[in-house]
Amino acid sequence: MSTPYPFTALVGQEDLRLALLLNAVSPAVGGVLVRGEKGTAKSTAVRALSTLLPDVPVVQGCRFSCDPAAPDGECPDGPHEAGGGTARAARVVELPVGASEDRLVGALDIERALSEGVKAYEPGLLAAAHRGVLYVDEVNLLHDHLVDLLLDAAAMGASYVEREGVSVRHAARFLLVGTMNPEEGELRPQLLDRFGLTVEVAASRETDERVEVVRRRLAYDADPAGFGARWAADEQAVRERIAAARRLLPSVRLGDGALRQIAATCAAFEVDGMRADIVMARTATALAAWADRTVVLAEDVRQAALLALPHRRRRNPFDAPGLDEDKLDETLERERGAGEGEGERGEGRDGEGDDDPDTDPDTDPDGPGGGPSEPPEPEGGPRGGSREQPGAGQDAPAGQDSPAAGAAAGDSAGDGSGPKGERSAVGAGDPYRTRHFDVPGIGEGAAGRRSRARTAHGRTTSARRPRGSLTKLHLAATVQAAAPYQRARGRSGAGLVIRRDDLRQAVREGREGNLVLFVVDASGSMAARERMTAVKGAVLSLLLDAYQRRDKVGLVTFRGADADLVLPPTSSVEAGAARLEKLPTGGRTPLAAGLLKAREVLRVERLRDATRRPLLIVVTDGRATGSRAAAGSTVKSGLEPMALAARAARLLAAEGTASVVVDCESGPVRLGLAGALAQELGGVAVTLEELRADTVSALVKDVRRAA
Repeated sequence: MSTPYPFTALVGQEDLRLALLLNAVSPAVGGVLVRGEKGTAKSTAVRALSTLLPDVPVVQGCRFSCDPAAPDGECPDGPHEAGGGTARAARVVELPVGASEDRLVGALDIERALSEGVKAYEPGLLAAAHRGVLYVDEVNLLHDHLVDLLLDAAAMGASYVEREGVSVRHAARFLLVGTMNPEEGELRPQLLDRFGLTVEVAASRETDERVEVVRRRLAYDADPAGFGARWAADEQAVRERIAAARRLLPSVRLGDGALRQIAATCAAFEVDGMRADIVMARTATALAAWADRTVVLAEDVRQAALLALPHRRRRNPFDAPGLDEDKLDETLERERGAGEGEGERGEGRDGEGDDDPDTDPDTDPDGPGGGPSEPPEPEGGPRGGSREQPGAGQDAPAGQDSPAAGAAAGDSAGDGSGPKGERSAVGAGDPYRTRHFDVPGIGEGAAGRRSRARTAHGRTTSARRPRGSLTKLHLAATVQAAAPYQRARGRSGAGLVIRRDDLRQAVREGREGNLVLFVVDASGSMAARERMTAVKGAVLSLLLDAYQRRDKVGLVTFRGADADLVLPPTSSVEAGAARLEKLPTGGRTPLAAGLLKAREVLRVERLRDATRRPLLIVVTDGRATGSRAAAGSTVKSGLEPMALAARAARLLAAEGTASVVVDCESGPVRLGLAGALAQELGGVAVTLEELRADTVSALVKDVRRAA
């Protein structure tokens, strides 16, 4: 077994280390979600935590880690007698992103269950993680059906495996730790809320700190055992400190004043539900125990808020993470008087000093900032959480406007392709609920919520022979296949003689996620401020819809003389919103170049993932002017710009690309160019007004009233 990197040898990342240690002190805190860029020791820190956790007493030979002091009465390996048992090291069980459902919850041998009537069950990862840590790297990329199983297990503390009336249940209480890179996509809100704490991590920009990181890592790689031995004393000191904090935890007092501060803070930041209040209370209590105190201070509440609230206050994926610390301090100060009135002042466990909530945490050596740095004593208190940043839906600072007449006149206002014809970016309008667009036909792509697909979950539509391992048994079809051969197989008694050739797998239909590729016209004809704000608001709304439907998104823009892939296809709609916000406008309208760039992007993505079907969304007024990109492409040159755009559109249509054209043309006189483009693409055209779902609902109601 390889020697894990010592937890105490980590450099920096105070918030990350403190959050993990608080969960080690009090598993009831509910786990940690670690968000940050790649290469910031996220996985290393989580794996290193396992060596610091206390040993777990278990029933000898029980595959489900039952506690000998209180064995599970429904354990599949039971019944167990209370008492006795043995101790083993705490486990950190890793759930791979590509794991199957059977790997997570366990596998039931359905063939034996039908033919022999026995529950032949092989435990999965949830059973292995019981009373330990379940670690999911890249948790944001986890398939939806696995997320649903995790949610169920986390909520009920148990895992259920059911196959056509045969069921197995076992306890599954674990500490959920996940790591993710936000650029690769966000988490579903339901799973996000299941993590007790969240921390943002980033690589240090300090030269000395980066040098120390490299030095230690090279030393560990050269001699893992020797490197671990040099940190053994520090590891043991932290291990003992965790054990002491666990013993002290039941004695920590959470007074009414601290509770009022917790409740007021959650109300001030408008978090949903009551889970945030409970998590903050448990975190503040763990902070006090970690600092060797029996009284929760105001600074404990403040630190708990910075760890427990950022991921719960987000209303949509474009909101910036973090809390407004000024607002947090104002809220705590407003409630501090009530806390002092309830007698929040008092002596610490050791009777030294004054546990005044007004104590400066930076000067209090026993304050909650006492997380581990070069253990056993930490280097300064973490100040987790960043100040709130403006969301993507807010207006960005804009530069000087060009004359209004030039902005409205189309490409003549900015024929130049350089900075002279460029206008600074304007903010996007507020997002809204959009019409639903899907890809025709039935696909077999990744699970999502946009288009019809054959998936592992959904409603059963038919049955077929299994391809590879059996996933979902179609009981009726299996019995029907086996019935004609019962006499020949010498059947006797009430049971059926089932053979593997009889097994039938259910074919289910659900929904898949698609690749939604936006092609946005950023030319001079779109440059009027109000118009571009509305256009960006529409694209932002479609991005939000793509997030909710679990799509991948990409962004191509065209302006001046060429088209650019501003955002390569990704699962991060946040990245798409950020690129959209900074998008400048001006110059000519190389529509053909934009369509050809989109075709090339889709060709490459088809090679990477042939099962993910694309949906092309073109946002334009339909105008087109010349471009070098179109002239040098596979489309014949020498044609007029509109003819070139039509040729490019027909190439996409011939490849079967599903398309939607959002018509941005405005004014009393409309040329209908976007509608003509939609016909060439073989898609549909909608105006900005028709894009809104509430507009569609109103039209339907008007039609019904007229009828």
